[in-house]
Amino acid sequence: MRVHIVGNVYRQDALLAVQTTANWIQKRGHEVAVDLETGRHFTLPMVTYAEFANADLVVAFGGDGTLIRAAHLCAEVGTPILGVYYGRFGFVTQCTADNVQSSIEIFLNGKAEIESRMMLQAELIRGGQTVGEIHALNEIVLQRDVTARMMVFQVSVDNHDLTSYPADGVMVSTPTGSTGYNLSAGGPIMDPTVQALVLTAIAPHTLSSRTLVLRSDSMIDLTVGSRGDAVLSADAQIRLHILSGDEVKITKSPRVTNLVTVNKNDFLIKLGQRLFWSQGMLEDSV
Repeated sequence: MRVHIVGNVYRQDALLAVQTTANWIQKRGHEVAVDLETGRHFTLPMVTYAEFANADLVVAFGGDGTLIRAAHLCAEVGTPILGVYYGRFGFVTQCTADNVQSSIEIFLNGKAEIESRMMLQAELIRGGQTVGEIHALNEIVLQRDVTARMMVFQVSVDNHDLTSYPADGVMVSTPTGSTGYNLSAGGPIMDPTVQALVLTAIAPHTLSSRTLVLRSDSMIDLTVGSRGDAVLSADAQIRLHILSGDEVKITKSPRVTNLVTVNKNDFLIKLGQRLFWSQGMLEDSV
């Protein structure tokens, strides 16, 4: 089998784990390669970004940002990804350093469970023509540029005019992304296996703004109803500049991110650990 690895190059513990794991996989007779950014820190074989998804398994050492980077490289092909937690939150990562080798072993033996996470697709429409297309695992965001004032964003769902938000921006997130930017913006936490679209205004200048959870087959159209520079982004990985009159159409993507599952209750365990809910329960019981 062939295993490709991506790591958080700003964490020495993650880089050490990359080398240790690569050596272990090679000793077992399997091929290993790392992406170009990670490869600058090793003498391991490197693979281009265009070829990165051509593997049986991808292992990402880092936090959610590192795994999302791997997802953007792999989603079109659907390569399974094992996320190893070396970060701050790590809601999407699936295992820790203590069980990375056993998790890979299970996969190599053909016994791993794979969980498919829905993604989003955004089409940038200009003059009636699609001029750009981006995909996201966590969220698609249409927001004012850093130098622009508050803007008005018009929202329609399934060709029905819904509302206008005077706000810094509008975000559509997946359930996987509900614990990311969506959470910071006041949106709901959702089970990541749910099929839904979450519509949230960013810093809205109105008391009537409420997050809306929609069917996964919904079509959301966003336009900017005021003058100013705006930016469309996907998982903070890809950015497109928006011109006056542009339309952004957001739907469920045909692509998915396939994650190697280590523990079926992983999400519930993380909620207690990452948000310190378990700690609060312990303190209340004392």
